[in-house]
Amino acid sequence: MLRRCLCTLLLLLALPVQAFQSFVVGDIRVQGLQRISLGTTLNYLPVRVGETLTPEKASAAVRALFKTGFFEDVKLRREGNVLVIQVVERPSIAKVEFFGNEDLETTDLKNALKQVGLVEGRVFNRSILEQVKQELQRQYFSLGKYSVKIESTITPLPRNRVSVALDIDEGPAAQIRQIEIIGNRAFSDVRLLGEFSLSTPTVFSFIDSSGRFNRQEFLGDLEKLRSFYLDRGYLHFSVDSTQVAISPDKRDIYLTINVSEGNLYHVGKVDLAGEMVVPEAELRARLLVQDGEVFSRRRIVESTTRIAERLAVDGYAFANINAVPKVDEERRIIDLTFFVDPGHRVYVRRINVTGNVKTRDEVIRREIRQMEGGWLSTPLVDRSKIRLQRLGFFDSVNVETPPVPGTNDQVDLNLDVTEGSTGSFSAGLGYGQTQGLLFNLNVTFNNFLGTGNRVSAEMDNSQVNTVYRFSHTNPYFTDDGVSRTYSLHYRATDANAANLAAYTTDTYGAGINFGVPLSEYNRASFGLDFENTRISTSVGVSPDTYTDWLAQNGDSFDTVQFSSSWSYDTRNRAIFADRGVYNLLSASVAVPGMDLEYYKLAYRLKFYQPLFWGWVGYLGGSLASGDGYGDTTSLPFWENYFAGGVSSVRGFRANTLGPREAAIDRPIGGSAKVVMNAEVYFPLPFEGSSNSTRLSTFVDAGNVFARFDDIRASDLRVSAGVSVVWLSPVGALTFSWGWPIKAEDDDEKELFQFTIGTGF
Repeated sequence: MLRRCLCTLLLLLALPVQAFQSFVVGDIRVQGLQRISLGTTLNYLPVRVGETLTPEKASAAVRALFKTGFFEDVKLRREGNVLVIQVVERPSIAKVEFFGNEDLETTDLKNALKQVGLVEGRVFNRSILEQVKQELQRQYFSLGKYSVKIESTITPLPRNRVSVALDIDEGPAAQIRQIEIIGNRAFSDVRLLGEFSLSTPTVFSFIDSSGRFNRQEFLGDLEKLRSFYLDRGYLHFSVDSTQVAISPDKRDIYLTINVSEGNLYHVGKVDLAGEMVVPEAELRARLLVQDGEVFSRRRIVESTTRIAERLAVDGYAFANINAVPKVDEERRIIDLTFFVDPGHRVYVRRINVTGNVKTRDEVIRREIRQMEGGWLSTPLVDRSKIRLQRLGFFDSVNVETPPVPGTNDQVDLNLDVTEGSTGSFSAGLGYGQTQGLLFNLNVTFNNFLGTGNRVSAEMDNSQVNTVYRFSHTNPYFTDDGVSRTYSLHYRATDANAANLAAYTTDTYGAGINFGVPLSEYNRASFGLDFENTRISTSVGVSPDTYTDWLAQNGDSFDTVQFSSSWSYDTRNRAIFADRGVYNLLSASVAVPGMDLEYYKLAYRLKFYQPLFWGWVGYLGGSLASGDGYGDTTSLPFWENYFAGGVSSVRGFRANTLGPREAAIDRPIGGSAKVVMNAEVYFPLPFEGSSNSTRLSTFVDAGNVFARFDDIRASDLRVSAGVSVVWLSPVGALTFSWGWPIKAEDDDEKELFQFTIGTGF
């Protein structure tokens, strides 16, 4: 009886309708509207003029208006046959501000508020604000900030508006003081915790935020722990429970993980079954799981992937490979049967290219190795993507293979490219103490008018150099991919103005070169270049080695150089490669019968290998040598090699390593050069920076030697440091900080070095 009375009382208190008898509504009048239009209000009202308003309909009308969220209060009353609705509108949000947030960006917070309707111009709802505060608190908890405090301030403004301010006191992040694993016997805590992303604080915590608790990372670490055991034969491993304990001051966190390892299992017999559209021997050769070895889930997954990749070569792109285990609990043996279901062979109906605004369609299609009408081959699709990336024309290349509607054996190959800068421009006008008034201009189009041709023009006018150079490269001079390059150049150089050993050269020439693809990864090139060179020296200023060479060989020369090279290139992209190898072996010889007879040989290596966490290892180096033959006594000194600087051995001034003329104390170069580079590239902690910025630590070694026989490892100069390459909107910028760690007293050192180019 008491419960019934209380329910009746609550119902009466909740009814915001004046008691009245039913009547026919002759008119409806709404009072209290400010921003909400009359039409909008009447549209939500479930009562119309001419209808009979009953107490039940009145209650329904109140509920309907409250449900809109526009009103804080709604009352109904009767004036004759007129229904009067008295409303109090909720205020609108004029402004939303955040204060004190550092770990969560204001832009991200405002975008999140838009999803729940707490945004400028919308109706203010206090219940939504409370939900937002709870969600923000949950977000900060996930970042390990358990002492966060969020206060909201609602400030009334004219015209029924409010300003919402959220003052966030994030507080310090809780630090992980201990991670304890209970129940492990086969592996130590140190070994297991080495697999975790979370850790206790280190000396680098102020940089990498180590020691901070993150729930998502913790869940990820538990999965890593399961994978660790399953990959080492512990089939029944389980995480029984986890405890996250927080100290009373909410600054310290203690993690406890209870595990059950179970027994160690080995692989019994490994079989293949199903439809063998590829010779079974080939599929079996791709299995990484062998009889008798410790069971490993990772090796099973890799084996199924390798079999699927082999089937994809022959067009079975959607093959289904299932590894079915048969467990013998008594012997702790697991027999494995890999069931092969190749499915239908899939063919490519059409290849679609999108996103190319500047680049012609044929320039892209000639790089695609997958053919229309042929069966879909995953390696050919992947290779097509890599070839497009290596062009250097595109910031990104995305590939999709959607099925053709109504078929089960056809797909379309969709290539979507995002074009980037395909040229460079640099110009300068200035005055220097050593170079005087200078002007330089360099324009390079790597994708001239979208044709894929490379056109370059250079003009440089200073006290050091006067250069005019033009070159044109057509990478598809023939449909088979034979390239053709022709060039014209004129160069006058005053080496003394560049702080090198004193001499001047005046050279003009022309050349033509052809490149021939030998295979998908191998390429050869052949070329002829004619040059006319005039050399002059200054008595008492030029080094004796230069004047003696000119006395023996003359000072004006016509030469024809025959050059050839072989390259092997498996890099996945031209800019910021992260896997693959590049080998280049080149040779040039001044043909007999001309004024000079000499040769030059060079080898270049670049090797990229992914490491872990997005890090990439790089090993590179070059070895070069030259000499005269026939009537030419030695390699012409203006063809000498130099080293040092941002592109060779960093930390040493450009072109200063190697032999020097004692009398004038200036570098004169040498006929042999050795340079070795080792770098580790690691990603910056900024989203989207991997495509535009590369940070690395490096160790360089190298030197220039008078002759090839003089090369000694003990004479190499060594440096170490850090480098940054940024593909900025105005071009590629390279900065390096190098510290010589093996140098001689007379070496010219340079801590900071940079190069700047401008892209368009």
